[in-house]
Amino acid sequence: MNNVSSLMDGFVSALTFTNLGFGLLGTFLGTLVGVLPGIGPALAIALLLPITYTVAPSSALIMFAAIYYGAMYGGSTTSILLNTPGESGSVMTALEGNQMAKRGRAGAALATAAIGSFIAGSIATAILAFAAPEIANLAIKVGAADYVALMLVAFTTVGSLLGSSQIRGFISLAVGLVLGLVGADLQSGLTRLAFGNVSASEGIETVIVIVSIFALGEALYIASRFKDTGWTIISMKGKALMSREDWRRSWKPWLRGTAIGFPLGIIPAGGSEVPTFLSYSVEKKLSKYPGEFGKGAIEGVAGPEAANNANAAGALVPLLALGLPTSATAAVILVAFQTYQIEAGPMLFATNPDLIWTLIASLFIGNTLLLVMNLPLVRVWVQLLKIPRPYLFAGISCFALLGAYALNGSIFDLQVAIAIGIVGFLFRRFGMPITPLILGLILGPNLELQFRRALQISAGDYGTLIATPLSKILYISLILVLVAPTAIKLVKKSRVKTVK
Repeated sequence: MNNVSSLMDGFVSALTFTNLGFGLLGTFLGTLVGVLPGIGPALAIALLLPITYTVAPSSALIMFAAIYYGAMYGGSTTSILLNTPGESGSVMTALEGNQMAKRGRAGAALATAAIGSFIAGSIATAILAFAAPEIANLAIKVGAADYVALMLVAFTTVGSLLGSSQIRGFISLAVGLVLGLVGADLQSGLTRLAFGNVSASEGIETVIVIVSIFALGEALYIASRFKDTGWTIISMKGKALMSREDWRRSWKPWLRGTAIGFPLGIIPAGGSEVPTFLSYSVEKKLSKYPGEFGKGAIEGVAGPEAANNANAAGALVPLLALGLPTSATAAVILVAFQTYQIEAGPMLFATNPDLIWTLIASLFIGNTLLLVMNLPLVRVWVQLLKIPRPYLFAGISCFALLGAYALNGSIFDLQVAIAIGIVGFLFRRFGMPITPLILGLILGPNLELQFRRALQISAGDYGTLIATPLSKILYISLILVLVAPTAIKLVKKSRVKTVK
């Protein structure tokens, strides 16, 4: 009952004029970045991080969370009408949604995506409201050695699952860890990797790295491959409505998608690509109309969209309860917490209960606003695709560089931003995932801190790192993550040889 009472207090705070205004702005911006291909929620929030220096914590975090949810909604629009996913979680939606649009059923596809997103987001947010505090209570009992194991599992899982190979994922992670080490050591005071540069001795601003890697890197990549062919948009006939048959075929995929997306958001799987793919595969196997898949099956839109939005809510559970981001967007939101000197993790619900319950309540409100905004205004969102891409990415680049300089008024920060932007371009060019780099940058210093703390408590005994039951379970999981992909490949090769 305490959680219910706290949530009600959160609604009272979230419904103030200021917080409601920031929530509405976030839903609008989130849908906007979801609709525009090449601009995801992580980039949008990263570009807006400088407002944390002037805006109250509750208002800024409400806006960022609304952007996160909104991008999940907006990505389905371009997936269906343009066959170009606005963000990575909408890739599976494009497979069936665009085929439905070509058959004159764009309205039904958009409706099932929006309603499924609303239902999944509401259910997942309700679970978040009750699960996160309980996980936080359990996490208080977790020691430094357990946190070391937990972060190592997160690094390994994200590095293994993202990108076209494990090697690329771990290279990205290594780059992030190295960037996180630049500057003075918090415990000894010794300067590391500064190479005599006084400005570098203070460390590299996380905000600058995130903004540059997403904004400048993406802009350079798009520019290097730009062809002004324009967008081929399928026109939508009628209203975004579902027939009784559409409802009958969609409600089970919505629930199954929620059941798949939420738990996979909690574990470090790197984003919404995995749950949406699994949801699509499940619906294809369970469907009574398997012949429609690939030709416009509504289940192939309903399930992945529900999984996509449930995954976003799931990612907030470890972020709030453990201080552990499981996706790039969650990592950027964690930076916002750090900017306000608020430590996300087990003590968050005890030290900042008003802020957190206001944030959770705003997610319910934002989810409702998104449904209201998306269905009636879908034709308006499509008009945004007429913005010339050179203008769009030129504006993003200018805003990113201006923000990097304005943060401290430092030319060094501007130089770092340009260098990181080039790194971001190379990552995109050679298929290197960015999420491991971001997690390494943010969590690397914390891993080092917990590692040292564990050794100090045990008087230098390394055995303490594997002494607890939780740490043993986590390290076994880590080994499985590393070994499983190779084992699966070997089994497949042996089967192929046997067949031959």
